[in-house]
Amino acid sequence: MKPYIVSRTRELGEYVLKTHDTIRESAKKFHLSKSTVHYDLSIRLKKVDYILYEKIKKILDKHFEEKHIRGGESTRKKFEEKRLLKDA
Repeated sequence: MKPYIVSRTRELGEYVLKTHDTIRESAKKFHLSKSTVHYDLSIRLKKVDYILYEKIKKILDKHFEEKHIRGGESTRKKFEEKRLLKDA
């Protein structure tokens, strides 16, 4: 693995551990694709820093469990905004 990838993977892991951001939020922060962030955190981090990987895995699992709730809230907010624009 190239040194810049190892460095990026560690930095992403430490960032998510500190902020508990989702993959999407982390991707925006680091100007990377969601796929790259996901691959870095779920595959590469295991090889780079296993202890950090175990901590990140718990955070990612929690986000996965909450995904349907976040999506529902987002949809509710979207339609609420549409209703407010229509009424105005």
